[in-house]
Amino acid sequence: MRIAFIVDPLHSLKACKDTSIAMMRAAQATGHAVWAVQQEAIHWSPLHGVCAEAVHLEMLADDQDWFVEVDRYVVALRDFRAVLMRKDPPFDMEYVTTTWLLERAEAEGARVFNRPRALRDHSEKLSVTEFRQFTVPTAVARAPAVIHSFIDLEGDTILKPLDGMGGSEIFRVRHDDPNRNVIVETLTHDGTRTIMAQRYIPEIANGDKRILIVGGEVVPYCLARIPKAGETRGNLAAGGTGVARELSPRDREIASTLAPVLAARGLLFVGLDVIGDWLTEINVTSPTCMVEIAEQTGFDAAEMFIAALERQCVAAA
Repeated sequence: MRIAFIVDPLHSLKACKDTSIAMMRAAQATGHAVWAVQQEAIHWSPLHGVCAEAVHLEMLADDQDWFVEVDRYVVALRDFRAVLMRKDPPFDMEYVTTTWLLERAEAEGARVFNRPRALRDHSEKLSVTEFRQFTVPTAVARAPAVIHSFIDLEGDTILKPLDGMGGSEIFRVRHDDPNRNVIVETLTHDGTRTIMAQRYIPEIANGDKRILIVGGEVVPYCLARIPKAGETRGNLAAGGTGVARELSPRDREIASTLAPVLAARGLLFVGLDVIGDWLTEINVTSPTCMVEIAEQTGFDAAEMFIAALERQCVAAA
């Protein structure tokens, strides 16, 4: 079958660690044709509906030159067997507009994963408040007074925007931090932007665990992203080191509870962030860490994903 991957510019992707490329390689290895689409190429026309210029790729094993362009032309998204939305945030109005177009494509017969409405309705940060049994004390507000009250109550906190990724704009703020006022002012844009505050979890020293859920099933290994010296962020983009581990009983409890709920909403691939025993984020836009887990454990989550995708497409036929 033909599979379209909506991704960032191809030459910006790093094949040595990129999960979308791992998925593309797994798709080709199982006999599927791989196509790439750029977000800005998606459009609607009265003649063809939702379509885009798509590039047919031949995947290569070389991590430097990892693809060859075979062909390119404008294709209606409904003509693909599956369309995978793997565009990285920011989750801005262009991203939201793309979900509207993809939802229109669904109405025309396209099969889109993760489902566009689920992507649009699911805040990767705020979603943890639905599962409070697994979360540390959390506040979400844009009023500085509310954030400061939370900092005073908890004493040691993490502050972050709701639309960030890769560890950007994450601050650890203690109640006696001399910079707390300016940090809160900066993050909230002087009270005009909503942010999240969470109790600081000391177990971050042992890693921020990325747990993958594929088609409602839990991958048996996670990637613990361990902060570099002097850091409180474990994100690989912030210099963290990824170490694959088997899931703990608490990890399994969290993931197995969330898996069927999220799958029922049309979220085929999800990345949970867990620090210690606590759920901190539920990532659905473009979760990563498949490559590192495969390299360190031999477990191929990309192959698992393509198998789940095939089942979904057969069920929808």
